[in-house]
Amino acid sequence: MATLGFIGSGRMGSTLARLAVNGGLDIVLSNSRGPQTLANLVAELGPRARAATAAEAAAAGDWVVVTVPFKAYDSLPREPLASKTVIDTSNYSPQRDGGIEALDDGSTTSSELLQQYLGESAYVVKAFNNIHHQHLAVLNRPAGAEDRTALPIAGDNTEAKRHATELLDILGYDTVDAGPLAQGRRFAPGTPAYGAPYTELPSESFGSLAAGSAPAGFLSLKAGSASAAEIRALLAKAQNG
Repeated sequence: MATLGFIGSGRMGSTLARLAVNGGLDIVLSNSRGPQTLANLVAELGPRARAATAAEAAAAGDWVVVTVPFKAYDSLPREPLASKTVIDTSNYSPQRDGGIEALDDGSTTSSELLQQYLGESAYVVKAFNNIHHQHLAVLNRPAGAEDRTALPIAGDNTEAKRHATELLDILGYDTVDAGPLAQGRRFAPGTPAYGAPYTELPSESFGSLAAGSAPAGFLSLKAGSASAAEIRALLAKAQNG
């Protein structure tokens, strides 16, 4: 059985871990505080889950999900991530991460900096950064369901994006390929594809998202599905904006 490794296990990581176990994957969890602090989560997730160090989780995973704050990206274990599909869920926040000129002026993206740090032997794919963990937890559907939700991904390696698409399918989501890692900016915070499409906004409000970013308070809204066609349209708005 395939294994999903986690470096970082906050709310997003815990949500993805639950979806992975429900999808039949084995999981290896890690965080910055040590395996012993994950005992309760491992017990909740059952026999498919175990806790380990970050290096061990990276080595064990067929995919490795990175859910650490962006400021900690240069603490990731590079050697165990070689040859891995690395799923980057992070968003850059100057208030939390400290100002980074290359990100503030738009000359690069956080995922590109992560790729640069890990080197060419690892394959970074941006995913899950544009949906709130509470919405992610309830919008998964079987393949072919009429109300199946789509999530965008971005990456520089075609095979890694195919591999990431397999993971999203196991977790209950369709995939929209936004292009190379640089295009991850089209579903970053402040874009139409961030957050709000996965809520039950009235259709007329959803259509108006082309003019702006997720409205204030969208996290308190009930989850709502977003099709691949809808996500493609919102990504196009960001590109043309």
